[in-house]
Amino acid sequence: MTNPRVALVGYGMAGQQFHLPLLLAAGVPPAVIATGSPERAARARADVPGVAVVPDLDAALATDPGLVVLASPTGVHRDQALTCVAAGVAVVVDKPLAVDAAGARAVTDAAEAAGVPLTVFQNRRWDPENLALAGVLARGDLGRVYRFERRWERWRPVPKDRWRERLSAQDGGGVLLDLGPHLVDSAVRFFGPVTSVYAELAARTTAAEDDVFLSLRHESGVRSHLTAGSLVGAPGPRTRVLGDRGAYVVTRFEDDDPAFTTGAEDGEGHCGWIIAGPSRRAVPRGTGEPADFYRAVAAALALPDPVARRAAMPVDPRDAVATAGVLDAARVSAAEGRTVTLA
Repeated sequence: MTNPRVALVGYGMAGQQFHLPLLLAAGVPPAVIATGSPERAARARADVPGVAVVPDLDAALATDPGLVVLASPTGVHRDQALTCVAAGVAVVVDKPLAVDAAGARAVTDAAEAAGVPLTVFQNRRWDPENLALAGVLARGDLGRVYRFERRWERWRPVPKDRWRERLSAQDGGGVLLDLGPHLVDSAVRFFGPVTSVYAELAARTTAAEDDVFLSLRHESGVRSHLTAGSLVGAPGPRTRVLGDRGAYVVTRFEDDDPAFTTGAEDGEGHCGWIIAGPSRRAVPRGTGEPADFYRAVAAALALPDPVARRAAMPVDPRDAVATAGVLDAARVSAAEGRTVTLA
């Protein structure tokens, strides 16, 4: 299989800490990195010896890439993705696809009309907690599930000095657009389409939301409670799924130090616990890792049939449109103090 020539556009936190390591692990290193920062350009050359460094997306497209990865700020995703589609170049867009559902739909419609492969960087689908939970649900370990809880909470009373904290929600700032796409994507993947949304949103230390609570009702009858916050001194359990036969609980997320534990840490070979009163047992890890996202992208682009290439991309961009619709409804709910019903 011949891997595509990759241009990575944007070399801030997302480009350096998420996309580059996964591209390297998947065996598809970037041939081109676009950044307008001299400091980041020097970092890119040190991180990827021999890489071509260019100042912007237009210069990256001029190098004739087979795939563009947009790791740029959220507020420019829509326009940059449309530029890639117009150039006929396959594109991976970091989540969210756009700041709202209208923008996400515009990109998806344009890619479909042009026959250009498009996907969205939902790398968290391959996290251990999601792979393990998929196994729990497939085996029916919890019986009838009625609630899904996931928290992305941290103690950060002094905001970082970066665009996510400085920009308004309209320009792509805030945790609703940063973490909300992951939270909603997981809920929908596991429990199906959303029929109504209730939300509480606040900006306590940043320009856009840094305190988010979403209550989603799914067609399946499951209720999802999703929380993201930067001013949480005692984060709750990372994941808790409740069913009539027990609960699936994950207390630790990556290297965070949890305030509460199940009495035993996640360890080699397992992720989370099935708990029913005093009974508890470890849950085996699922098979896979986040770099599988880029392995799937490379495999899709290697297919000879253009329709098959688009269909084989690892995340359907229509999923991102649906997620953006939930986040749009959350803004309406919080502003008007009511539950919003989705069509």
